[in-house]
Amino acid sequence: MMTTPVREDTRLSLWRRVRAYAVPPTMIETATARRLAGDWAGACAAAGVDLDLTPRTLARTHGTELAARVRADLRRLAPDLLRWHLPRTAPDGLLRPGLTLTLAVYDGHQGPGGREARPVHLVARTAPAWADAGQRISLALWDGPPAGTPPRRWRTDDPAAAHPHPHPSTRFRLDLHRHLWDATRAAELRARSGADRRPALPAAPDAPPGPGWAVDRWAAEARLLLAADGTAAGPVLVRLAARHRLLVTPQPDGGVRTEPAPTGRGRPGAVRGDRGDRRPAVLPDAAVWTPPDLELLRAGLVTPDDLHPLVAEALVPGHRGALGTGREPSESGPRFVECQGRRHRIGLVDGVLTPLDHDPAELRREALLVALSGTPLPCLRAIDEAHRVPEGLSGVRERLAHGDTAGALAVVETLLGPDATLRDGPLRRALERAAERKVLHGLYRAGLRATGPGAVPEPPPAAAPDPDHGRPRRTRRLRTTGPAPRPLDRRDHPRHALAR
Repeated sequence: MMTTPVREDTRLSLWRRVRAYAVPPTMIETATARRLAGDWAGACAAAGVDLDLTPRTLARTHGTELAARVRADLRRLAPDLLRWHLPRTAPDGLLRPGLTLTLAVYDGHQGPGGREARPVHLVARTAPAWADAGQRISLALWDGPPAGTPPRRWRTDDPAAAHPHPHPSTRFRLDLHRHLWDATRAAELRARSGADRRPALPAAPDAPPGPGWAVDRWAAEARLLLAADGTAAGPVLVRLAARHRLLVTPQPDGGVRTEPAPTGRGRPGAVRGDRGDRRPAVLPDAAVWTPPDLELLRAGLVTPDDLHPLVAEALVPGHRGALGTGREPSESGPRFVECQGRRHRIGLVDGVLTPLDHDPAELRREALLVALSGTPLPCLRAIDEAHRVPEGLSGVRERLAHGDTAGALAVVETLLGPDATLRDGPLRRALERAAERKVLHGLYRAGLRATGPGAVPEPPPAAAPDPDHGRPRRTRRLRTTGPAPRPLDRRDHPRHALAR
């Protein structure tokens, strides 16, 4: 009898694959060593984090007080831990594209000239889906549009101008969950995740059943959210799925009231008040779900050594283990092939995969036979197969998708040797595709658009303000002669990308 829902099994298997490939142990080790040495910029570089802010100019543009607070947070930042906890999407477990989330909010400071400035956000951004090669993250400061300017009409000359959603998301925010990126507060994960308590089922009939949701933490997290927003009381919107939302209202006695969010026209979950409809605060996703690391540990799918060291220390007190034990490729010995009625060996010789049980003269004769359209020996067929479709091809593709190019090349060198010449096949196409997508990411970082052949995805045109009506309008595309249009299966934005 199956006691765990199929959806839960699928989610855990996804997170297990993410934990195996998304943040490689070499990245964690290098970023941690640089962070402990005080080189926070080097730690960001090791973790694939780009900097769209210049700390040296913060004092001039935002005041000395804000500059000091930002520098203090950058020294506490563990970029590898931030990458570990960022939102991801199914079915590949890649970073959620086109996302801007808040890490910290700085308010109450004085700007240049002694005047009080508006709140400034330290934000992390992910690239849009068409430019997500390398799965890189960028750090920037966001102080909102100028007074009286709607955020959707605001355009600047900074790198965020090419971002589809430069303003922070209310659903994904980590300023209330600093333990997910602040190395000095990582130990709070145990208390905030409910690791000391058993999973609780909701009492309300409309609440979600089964594991996955952190139902027993919603009341406390809702109070923290209302206090941070300066609201004494009120409902908090919990988004469980695209069409499944709940209103959670903390009670004075410490309990919580749960009810379905009203649907229909207008803003989802809008609450009627004296001033019309007002949108309730949205509970961040980090508080809605039980951390996947805790679920994986409870299910026995991972060991503490498979987790980030800071996460393992928080969820398993007293644990001290190696980084990612057994997750890196190790050099293997000779492989065996049935050839000419005997068991032959193939292995690495001088950095190249070579048959070990055939003399050079025989190999030269076989090469001539193959050139004349003959059938090669099984040993040579096995080597050709390894160059085109190796056994670890799925692992290589996973590493390339998550931006671990060094890990993917290490696997290839372990299988084929460092001096191997790749032949035409799925492995070579996967490496070439990864290189092409890196060029697209470079164009995005430079503020340029993809103008390559039709096989290369091109981002949609940016919205331009209409001078007559003040509304953003799409730039019309003129049909011209050129390469054939892209097939329908090549999409700029996957269906699971951020819709806002």
